[in-house]
Amino acid sequence: MAGKEFTVDLNKPLVFQVGHLGETYQEWVHTPIVTEESPRFFESDFLEMLTRTVWWVVPVVWLPVAFYFIRMSYTMGLALPLVVALSVVGAFVWTFLEYCFHRFLFHLDTNSYWGNTFHYLIHGCHHKHPMDGLRLVIPPAEAAILALMFWNLYGILFTLSTRPVMFGGGLIGYVLYDMIHYYVHHGQPTRQSIKSLKKYHLNHHFRIQDKGFGITTTLWDRVFGTLPKTKAADKKS
Repeated sequence: MAGKEFTVDLNKPLVFQVGHLGETYQEWVHTPIVTEESPRFFESDFLEMLTRTVWWVVPVVWLPVAFYFIRMSYTMGLALPLVVALSVVGAFVWTFLEYCFHRFLFHLDTNSYWGNTFHYLIHGCHHKHPMDGLRLVIPPAEAAILALMFWNLYGILFTLSTRPVMFGGGLIGYVLYDMIHYYVHHGQPTRQSIKSLKKYHLNHHFRIQDKGFGITTTLWDRVFGTLPKTKAADKKS
């Protein structure tokens, strides 16, 4: 049974159910359930464990790795000011990658069984349960696979001595991304800049889900024309 004839049972493991929704999956997954409950994904306790990550694991695991690679470029002969500058550039490059991942991969329009299942695992679950604090940051095993892919890509793009610092800077950018993402969902910011970022991201979840793909910055949404309109602008138009 698929599509309109299928109903997801939220009391059972979800991952292998959602594919049966067919063409109704997109509507279902973008209708959020706003509780902090962490639904079960798999029957297997081992697989279930791999999908849940507390927020502080990200900086604990990845900041030492980032600084190890940054230091590697320094020991290979790059001057300290250049190492610092390239670290910042690497983190800035991450903001563009973050935007591209979110826009072009995390928001794939799927309707097949395996397409829906894949989408739910990588991002759909976050739109269905946006306040699930254990599935807000990227699990270390998944992040390690992505990191290995980018390490190999950076080997093509950069020189032997600049590759580690660009990679390490990118890891710092990633850590900032996950921490900011967690905070805009669960924190209560007092600074206006962070309040605006929280409003901007929650707009993406609850009002205009096909715009607002940045997390750490609105820059790339402005560059590529995907910045969502404010409610006031919508009323005027």
